[in-house]
Amino acid sequence: MKGELRRLRSGPGAEDGRQRPFLVRVRFTAEDPGQVIADARAALTCVVERAGDWPALEQWPQLLPERFVQRCAPEPAEPGPDGPFDTEAWLRQWRTMTPEQKRAACQGPWSLSDWLHCFDPTEEGAGDDRGWWWWHAGTDEAGSGWVQVATTGWPFGSGSLFWLIEAGGGTDLAYEP
Repeated sequence: MKGELRRLRSGPGAEDGRQRPFLVRVRFTAEDPGQVIADARAALTCVVERAGDWPALEQWPQLLPERFVQRCAPEPAEPGPDGPFDTEAWLRQWRTMTPEQKRAACQGPWSLSDWLHCFDPTEEGAGDDRGWWWWHAGTDEAGSGWVQVATTGWPFGSGSLFWLIEAGGGTDLAYEP
């Protein structure tokens, strides 16, 4: 976490050059790609800073950048007609999906609670099993930017990363070969 937080704040340093992580780059387009990166950094920094003392869901709208929170989908009002969410049934269905179906299912907008679940280090969350960590980001040309993450391998759970970029205004997201 310390390395990720440092990279979020100031980019990769000399100590990162000694590591050999599996890196994946996601390209996007935007009117202001620099602002997309700044927004993504601000939201993710807020989450990573609090991993050791995870706030209650009700506190997050005041902690995260307002712009990010506003772009998230509304929270579901009540559990569905079949009761609370069945994680095991969802996972069985997920495993049968094609990559294209998975990509479509991960497109935003995400609710704030769904996005935070991916980083939540408590027993209720999936943060202990994250699949990506911020490595670097930048812009190449007008209207184009990229975010590079360290991953545990390929494929990895990238939906939360894609929503982070989309919430900042990034579009046309694609993995760079």
